[in-house]
Amino acid sequence: MQENHTIYTTMTNIISKNISKIELLAPAGNMEKLKTAIHFGANAVYLSGKRYGLRAFADNFTDDEIKQAADYAHAHGAKVYVTLNIFAKNGDFNGLEDYLEVLQTAKVDAVLVSDVGVFDFVKNRSSLAVHISTQANTTNKYAVKYWAEQGAERVVLAREVNLRDIAEISRFCPNVQLETFVHGAMCISYSGRCLMSNYLAQRDANRGECAQACRWQWEVREVGRENVMPVEQDGSGTYIFNSKDMNMLAHLPELISAGVVSFKIEGRMKSPFYVATVVNAYRRALDAIASGAFNDALVQELNTELNKASHRDYTTGFYFDEEESRQYYPSSKAVETHKFIAVVKEVSDGYIVVEQRNKFCLGDTLETLSVTEDTNKTFKVTECTDEKGGAVEVCNRVQQILKINCPYRLAAGDILRKEI
Repeated sequence: MQENHTIYTTMTNIISKNISKIELLAPAGNMEKLKTAIHFGANAVYLSGKRYGLRAFADNFTDDEIKQAADYAHAHGAKVYVTLNIFAKNGDFNGLEDYLEVLQTAKVDAVLVSDVGVFDFVKNRSSLAVHISTQANTTNKYAVKYWAEQGAERVVLAREVNLRDIAEISRFCPNVQLETFVHGAMCISYSGRCLMSNYLAQRDANRGECAQACRWQWEVREVGRENVMPVEQDGSGTYIFNSKDMNMLAHLPELISAGVVSFKIEGRMKSPFYVATVVNAYRRALDAIASGAFNDALVQELNTELNKASHRDYTTGFYFDEEESRQYYPSSKAVETHKFIAVVKEVSDGYIVVEQRNKFCLGDTLETLSVTEDTNKTFKVTECTDEKGGAVEVCNRVQQILKINCPYRLAAGDILRKEI
């Protein structure tokens, strides 16, 4: 324990002068998630329009909504990055120039690109800043240097790059912003370049339509043999392609010391509760690093927080030479310890107005997730009324507006949760 404390203290001293430049980058699958991310401390969000992104089944943003998103983010001191990271075919360039004009008019802060043809198109037909997507599979310092020479502002390194190589890349390319993923689901294929979904479900993962075939339950059968070969982890099958989730919260000082300037959270398809929980934990971690209060006890506390939202077993991915498996064999199903109950809309003395998301009842004990000091505190619901003032005992109408007692001074945008 003392050794870890010394490591944290030493690294905090090294990075203290750079902490103000560190960006916490959160997923925004729709406007609600964008507002949630910014409320809980994200410095920037990444999102997709209805075209050209790799999450076709997220809600995503219309052209008008992109402008609204950028305006909202900028008004709250945050940035907006828009994904253009499909592997483009010839027909995809029809209309791309008009779309770039939409993004410029909206004043988004950058676009994420993986395809070299799209990169060239953007650089020659717009003034937009360009970030190189992790899908571009950038794994070495010479590739980073090349992208910088072509005009890229930032490179999102491939997940396969280890911590030592990141530090070497940073020294070799000191003027290039480096971004890495720190939390969330990991694709089983190399740099996310997967063909399983396309082959098995006719949904192209490289064009935003991944069916997550790697999460299916699998069994192996030899040609000519009737019985299934004995490779399963249990009697029902195996999840041989199923990755654990990444969690680098304990290692943020090392990443900062290596030269990473943007910490990216995966999850545009995840719930607002997931976004709130993860952003809140990483925000608190970064603030603690800045103040010199980052230690083992805090890491343990924040990891308990992370477990309250949907997740699988955790791994540090490829950052270290860990011998433990990065595979998650028991199941493809994510777990959580708490359920998303409501969003706080208004606050008054002794009461809050909430928008319900999952069932709760009079007498239930709820827990706060707040940007105030009253986070992670519990209280019992003893009073509950609807918008007309009628008493409600069972709250099971999704998005119903309710007024309940609350002894804490919360903020609009905070979240209530309940232990499962």
